[in-house]
Amino acid sequence: MAGITNTAFRRLCQNYGGGLYVAEMVTSRALVEQNPTSWRLASHHSSEKIRSVQLYGVEPKTIGQAIEMLLEADRADHIDLNFGCPVPKVTRKGGGAALPWKKDLFEAIVQQAVKSAGDVPVTVKMRKGIDDEHLTFLDAGKAARDAGAAAVALHGRTAVQYYSGKADWQAIAELREALPDVQVLGNGDIWSATDAVEMMRQTGVDGIVVGRGCLGRPWLFRDLEQAIDQYLENPKTPIKVDQVQPNLGGVIDAFRQHAELLVEFFEDEDHACKDIRKHVAWYFKGYPVGGDLRSQLARVESIEQMDENLSKLERDLPYPGEQAEGPRGRQGNAKKKCVLPENWLDSRELSDTHSKQLLEAELSVSGG
Repeated sequence: MAGITNTAFRRLCQNYGGGLYVAEMVTSRALVEQNPTSWRLASHHSSEKIRSVQLYGVEPKTIGQAIEMLLEADRADHIDLNFGCPVPKVTRKGGGAALPWKKDLFEAIVQQAVKSAGDVPVTVKMRKGIDDEHLTFLDAGKAARDAGAAAVALHGRTAVQYYSGKADWQAIAELREALPDVQVLGNGDIWSATDAVEMMRQTGVDGIVVGRGCLGRPWLFRDLEQAIDQYLENPKTPIKVDQVQPNLGGVIDAFRQHAELLVEFFEDEDHACKDIRKHVAWYFKGYPVGGDLRSQLARVESIEQMDENLSKLERDLPYPGEQAEGPRGRQGNAKKKCVLPENWLDSRELSDTHSKQLLEAELSVSGG
């Protein structure tokens, strides 16, 4: 969700429902080196109820320093460690979803994060592993629990799967069973409130993590809050959710508000308009918005121009049903293999050679 879950989008989603809204990923090294972009991403609006910062790092000392700096600056109420990135530019150096393969390093990072955070809860998000032959989620989950993590979240895909295919909810259930003494959260293929409850029923997890399912649909969180509250009150009772099904006018209003919040966040209308462009397809998925108008919105250069284009739409057009639902965002095909450092899979312990390569995996620019 890099480039998506900035303050503007988090505020928009919070207006619709409850939940913990996690900031964009920031690298620990960039924070320690006082990178202004990264510190901006780690900031929150005064209206945000819980300031949740998502950290990515490959070195225990630097992770610890970044957390201490965040807390000294009063910037975080929750730290989430990201070990789920499958992007080749990260895994080829041993970072992201490749890192938990090195059990000693993973354990040391989580231990240092928990120690530096003190009373501030630390959670861990990860994938199943590198591929089906090199799974890490059970070992990593137990290590995170033993290190003192408050919760462990599992995306039911391997790094090789990227965002393709179906998420493996059975793996999530296995992790839940293996870790009865810590909160376990499930992630993957949550496109509706019904999906969320079904995952909880099938796996027994304590909660769910939503990523691509909320793209262009901030109102999803109202549905989720209502459904999960019902489920927790009585798990055996069928869920009845008054699903938010906005007409085109409702979508226009949310899209327009998102743009306004982006202007406030970036303090630059031009930057905000460039950023909102990528959201056009997600917001208007399934709605009868012509290709020419979609293209114009995807090239919008000012709020005035946006309003002019939006005024051409018929606000009363109804919710289109299934066409507006289902998968959105990155999907693509599974990779033939995960790009890794040479000889990375030879040992579960970190070598000096790989330790040096890892430093290049922590990108200087945060947000993905």
